[in-house]
Amino acid sequence: MDSKDASSPTTPERAPATGIDTPLEIGGRRFDSRLILGTGKYPDNETMVRAIRASGTEMVTVAVRRVDLDRANEDSILHHLSPDEFFLLANTAGCYTAEEAVRYARLARAAGFNEWVKLEVIGDERTLLPDVHATLEAARILVEEGFKVMAYTNEDLITALRLEDAGCVSVMPLASPIGSGLGLVNPYYIREIKSRLEVPVIVDAGVGTASDACATMEQGVDGVLMNTAIAVADDPVAMATAMRHGVVAGRLAFLAGRMPKREIAVPSSPTRGMLG
Repeated sequence: MDSKDASSPTTPERAPATGIDTPLEIGGRRFDSRLILGTGKYPDNETMVRAIRASGTEMVTVAVRRVDLDRANEDSILHHLSPDEFFLLANTAGCYTAEEAVRYARLARAAGFNEWVKLEVIGDERTLLPDVHATLEAARILVEEGFKVMAYTNEDLITALRLEDAGCVSVMPLASPIGSGLGLVNPYYIREIKSRLEVPVIVDAGVGTASDACATMEQGVDGVLMNTAIAVADDPVAMATAMRHGVVAGRLAFLAGRMPKREIAVPSSPTRGMLG
């Protein structure tokens, strides 16, 4: 059945379970990894680079409001991340208004970033939940200016649909609040968003460990973005490796199709032909 069929609204379309996944395609660009990493909170830049490489990611976000954009400065994150090795995605993290987000997206492009931007407009300082109205406003402006917008939002279906209608190349609902490590709080809503959108759905924020990453990918989403869970782990490189495997395992489990849940036991071997 087509995943867009109203009779099955919470079941994303499943590709043939061949054991071999297809690349993730966003905005006309293909990625082999479905894991995207941020660059904040690491103890040092060397650890950050080692963890990013261990994760297998190809796309790395950079918060343009919080980093030195001068690549020549050895203390700058950008000095340690080569655009030849990683696809660098400017991030408007730390912006609280549509005007701020648009300004920093423009600044990133002027500083040498590409036309892609992860749009983030925060609406509440305590929960760091997004301001969906401001996010939509900024998305429309940036899309009009030629940006390929990947929009961070809450797990609300209506907002996700409006962001897609605004021209975003990806919609990024949260698993749980930024930096919380609570994992996937509302899997139903994430499945609903995935089943209704045509653009890729990347779950962003709240993943705390590899089992969270696996459970998130099992919902059928296209990818996961994370930062804190790896950066503040006791061993960021080891956690990055675990997250890499968790994302792959969850994706393949979704493609394979899990067994149905039952409230009674069912024998795992045939009962016919048993010796008396």
